[in-house]
Amino acid sequence: MLDKWKMDVDTRIEGAVDSTIDSKKNSDDDEIDLLEIFYALKRKILLIIAAGLLVGCVSGVFTQVAITPVYTSMSSLLVLSKETTLTSLADIQLGTSLTNDYRVLIESTPVLEQVIENLDLDMTADALRNSITIENPTDSRILEISVVNTDPEMAKEIVDEVANVSSVFIGDKMEVIPPKIIEVGKIPTVRSAPSVKKNAVLGLMFGAVVCAAIITICTIMDDTLKTEEDVAKYLGISVLASVPDRKDYAHAKGKRGKKRR
Repeated sequence: MLDKWKMDVDTRIEGAVDSTIDSKKNSDDDEIDLLEIFYALKRKILLIIAAGLLVGCVSGVFTQVAITPVYTSMSSLLVLSKETTLTSLADIQLGTSLTNDYRVLIESTPVLEQVIENLDLDMTADALRNSITIENPTDSRILEISVVNTDPEMAKEIVDEVANVSSVFIGDKMEVIPPKIIEVGKIPTVRSAPSVKKNAVLGLMFGAVVCAAIITICTIMDDTLKTEEDVAKYLGISVLASVPDRKDYAHAKGKRGKKRR
């Protein structure tokens, strides 16, 4: 009699499971429970933080040890159109417009090849051009030349030589007053790239996001029934009784024994 009752219960459960699965396949009711994902992430928050810290530390150490740092040195040129009319409005406007022409001339191949020859650099004109940045502050006649290099002293030497050679070249080719060097390069003491702090923060964010994504995917893919609420929610049947876990019972019994002693 008992065996027959068990068989009837098993048959009903299997039928309910099969019907539930079929209904989910044939309808659009299979939605992602955002609240369940939120609680799953909340339960694993320490794991997410630990993963972020681990990846962040590894990223920072890797940046500090394995990546070759580069340094930046800067020199400034003052563009002049005439020597005696520094207060003339027309002269100021002309000097401002000439900065665009000077920018092109500074990065021209003859200037770069002359710099390479003077310093005996082991690089091409294109490689040197890629290491040079020229900026013109708004409404000014100042050209800021920056050079990046893995050697801080070499960065200073290159930027000074670029400023000297380009000043002479511009004065000769354009037949104007050569730009005045108002600031020579300095030997940089702090790396300009890569940033250890920035890479560490990016690594922390990346590690936390990847860990959270893995937890989210595992939560979505997990279709096991763990509680009575899951049975009622996913199978649509009521739970008549539940059998407690034997380990939990033994653990609770051990606690009561300790309290009595």
